[in-house]
Amino acid sequence: MLQTIEVEIDATGHIHPLEPVQTLPVGRALLTLLKPSVDEALQLAEAALAEDWLKPEEDDAWAHLQPVR
Repeated sequence: MLQTIEVEIDATGHIHPLEPVQTLPVGRALLTLLKPSVDEALQLAEAALAEDWLKPEEDDAWAHLQPVR
C-alpha cells in the first residue's frame, strides 16, 4: 500500500513529519520537493498595507508617475 506523509526538511537536511507517524517501514521511498509556501507574515502584511494603498490620497501622491490618459 502506498502512503503519503507531509514532512518539513530543516536546514541540515533532516526530515520531520508534520503529523505523528507510528513507525516508518524499512525500505525505499520517493521524496517530492514542493515549492516553499509564501510566508504567512507577508500575506498578512499585504492585507494591512492594501488598506492604505487603496486610499484616494495614495492615488494622488503617485499620479505623477502614471501615464497621461
